Order: sequence, then structure tokens, then C-alpha cells
Amino acid sequence: MARLNIKSYSGFTLIELVIVVVILGILASVALPKFIGISGDAQRAATTSIAGALSSAAASNYGARSADTTLVGTTPVSGCTDVSALLGSFPSGYTIAAATISGASNGSTATCTLTGPPVGTSVVTATFQAIRIN
Repeated sequence: MARLNIKSYSGFTLIELVIVVVILGILASVALPKFIGISGDAQRAATTSIAGALSSAAASNYGARSADTTLVGTTPVSGCTDVSALLGSFPSGYTIAAATISGASNGSTATCTLTGPPVGTSVVTATFQAIRIN
């Protein structure tokens, strides 16, 4: 009598593959809504961070110009757009409202508006302080 040569195949059954696909679908439906709003949050955080850096640069520049009579390495500031030069290189895509600091005396401040690149259809704005120094 001839002996039957039966080969054994190993692999996943169809039901195992269906269960894995269903589990992945459930995980994706739970996790996806959490990641949709992340780009807007990241852009708002970046704009707020740049506004904070501008405010800090304005304060440092004011302190340096007030303390040093030679004015080496400092920049005169009379408006909001002058503060952008204090960062060295201003990030592309951001704009500062061109407001002049009211008051001619050193130490006068203005609240400036920084507008970031659009996220979807909206723009992100943040405010910072500019300090007048001649």
C-alpha cells in the first residue's frame, strides 16, 4: 500500500486575520480623533513661543541699552516691527503688526500682535510687549 505524503502548512487562518483587522480598526477609530487637532495646537504653541522670545529680546535689549552708554550690540526700538530684528533671523511666515510705541520716552511699551502661518483656514495670533529705547 502506498503511503500518503501529507505536507503540513503553517500560517494564519482567515478568522485570525479578520480579528486582527477589526482590532486595528477599533484602535484607529479611537486614536485618530486625538491626532487631528495636534497640528493646530502645535502652531499655536510655536506662535506663542516666538512671541515670548520677542518679548524677552525686547526686555534684554532695553536693559542692555539702559545700562551701557556705548550702545554696542543693541538696537533702537520705536515700534513693534523693530523688535523682529532682535532675534537675529525672524522665522518665515510670521508677521508683526506695524504699530508704533506711543510715548516718546524710553521705557514706553506697546502690545504688539504676532500672526503665525495659517493652520487650515485660520491664523494664529499672539501678543508681546515692545519697549521703546532710543
